[in-house]
Amino acid sequence: MTDGYYETLHGRGPKQMVHWEHWSNPDAETYLTGIDYYEHPRQCRLKLKELYPELALGVPEQDTPKPRPRLGGQGGPSSNEDAHTVRWGDGETATFQHGEAFFKTPEDVFAFSPLEKGDFTDWPHVIMNWDFRSEEALLRFFEKVWPHLFRGNPPGRGTDGWFYNTMFMWPLLTFGWELFLECCLDPRFERIMDEFLEINRRVFRVFARMPIDRVTCHDDIVMSRGPVCSPQWMKRFIFPAYEELWGILKAAGKDVVFMSDGCMDAYADDIMALGALGIISEPYTDYKVIARRHKDCFIAGEGDNRILMRNNPAEIRAMVERMAETGRMSRGYMMCIGNHIPWNVPGPAVKLYFDLSRELAKR
Repeated sequence: MTDGYYETLHGRGPKQMVHWEHWSNPDAETYLTGIDYYEHPRQCRLKLKELYPELALGVPEQDTPKPRPRLGGQGGPSSNEDAHTVRWGDGETATFQHGEAFFKTPEDVFAFSPLEKGDFTDWPHVIMNWDFRSEEALLRFFEKVWPHLFRGNPPGRGTDGWFYNTMFMWPLLTFGWELFLECCLDPRFERIMDEFLEINRRVFRVFARMPIDRVTCHDDIVMSRGPVCSPQWMKRFIFPAYEELWGILKAAGKDVVFMSDGCMDAYADDIMALGALGIISEPYTDYKVIARRHKDCFIAGEGDNRILMRNNPAEIRAMVERMAETGRMSRGYMMCIGNHIPWNVPGPAVKLYFDLSRELAKR
């Protein structure tokens, strides 16, 4: 990330607003650079990094050509219905089938023990499918998959850990939406949530031992129209868990950034009260309200890919102007298309968004 990224996270953003973008658009990379992403992925990314360093994208070590996606190209289908996947960037997503293959009834759910399972490496549907049986096993795993996090922090930059299943995602991914919602009010579900929390205690104690400065904690606790579960349920199972887990990090001198899809309006104040630096979410959220209530807190995600998809220059300019207005309200604001820049967003719209951001997104 650019240097301004770390300053912005702590409410000291520079005059030129920085970006935190969710990027999976190889065709736009080809458009922006004039170099075929699939033929020369390294050359293409090096050129993109030169033209748009604000994207802060990594560069492949090799320039070996990549196969073009099977889905979504040249008028073809964008999804593989048999595998329950869709195109994502230069490939496909993991399956959108979650616990349905393992759990058929509520009784299957109530008979399950997350702690007894412990090793989730054979369950890719839970995303963070790691071996959670001990802290030492987790530490060795982190050293293997995230070696850059153990190399020490560049001065003034810091390094960031990342966890997808902060609490809410655990039952959602493990059991699937329908069984999760069918079972979550049953008293027997309390034991399951307590066991997921114990698993996460191990994860966060390991994060506390690592030479990192922050952890981005992801949990999709809301949808585009707001909360999934009631405030009462959240205050019983989710927010106290956040307070405990984030307290482990804060006691070790580390910060928390919270990430969620959807509209965070109902729970933004709760997340801030629990000690997060701020929130990255989607354009359904009212970021100006958060900026007014929480001075210079980190916020990102106001940009909308539906506007980019329409590729209307006047509409894109108006969006960037609105985003820049929020950015002048908070020195923690980052430019971000909150609902992602996926493979089918037109290259010209992407270019205009970045160029207008350079012109207009100034404090």
